[in-house]
Amino acid sequence: MTFIRVALLGMLVVCALAVSMTRNLLTSLIVYMAYSLIMAVIWMFLESPDLAITEAAVGAGITSVLLFVTLKKIHAIKGDSEHEQAPK
Repeated sequence: MTFIRVALLGMLVVCALAVSMTRNLLTSLIVYMAYSLIMAVIWMFLESPDLAITEAAVGAGITSVLLFVTLKKIHAIKGDSEHEQAPK
């Protein structure tokens, strides 16, 4: 059981470093979602299910969806749609 806890903490540190070092917004958002999911599992190991559920719902769920929508609205994520393509 101790190995799992050490592995989770190691993955948490790796995710934190990856988010701070990446320059791509979409990549950092995906890594942030993984960070939040790992935190939810850590809260479960610490026997705090109320915090784990909150972290999973707010951190990995709602916040990620809101960030995706925001990035799409500011055109940080490029989408392929017919009206965005140049006419021939």
